[in-house]
Order: sequence, then C-alpha cells, then structure tokens
Amino acid sequence: MAQTRRDYWAKLIAEQEAAGETARAFCRGRGLSDQTFYVWRSRLAREPRPRFALVTTKAPPAVSNAKEPALELVFATGERLRIHNGADAATLRLALEAIRA
Repeated sequence: MAQTRRDYWAKLIAEQEAAGETARAFCRGRGLSDQTFYVWRSRLAREPRPRFALVTTKAPPAVSNAKEPALELVFATGERLRIHNGADAATLRLALEAIRA
C-alpha cells in the first residue's frame, strides 16, 4: 500500500469522524466512492495502533523553562513526542494525525 494513498485515506477518514457525518453523506459531499471509503476504513482499522505505556505526571516547575516540553509522550517503542508551550493548534492537529495514522 503506497504511503501517500494511505495518508490520503487516513486523513479523509479522520475528517469524516470529526465531522460526525455518516460515511455515505461524507462521501457524497466530496464525490468519493462509498465502496472505496469503506475498503480503506476497514484496511486502516486492521493496522496496528500505537501502544502507550505508563503515564506519569509531575507538577510544573515554579519557573518555566522554554527548553523543557510542556507535554512529553513516550511510546512503548521508546520514541518520544515533545510538545512545547505555545504550540499552535495546527501543529497539535498534525501530531494527533500522525499518532492516529
């Protein structure tokens, strides 16, 4: 499966879920094939999802350090996602799309 096609369909499926429309209405409104949408939704649902491990919290420091992330997610694979204070909504959306993909 080509990564660009996968990303395209993952984005459309996420848009449909966020819009709260039925899949059929979403597809009709965008000129998409219902059948193709369902096939991709099923295919992507079978892909392994990221697994998260232990979640810990700690109090923010009394003095904020701009170099320290405000939020850090550590995946079971050891990969880390760091989000700093002041991250804009578009950046957060991209990070969430990447996690969901």
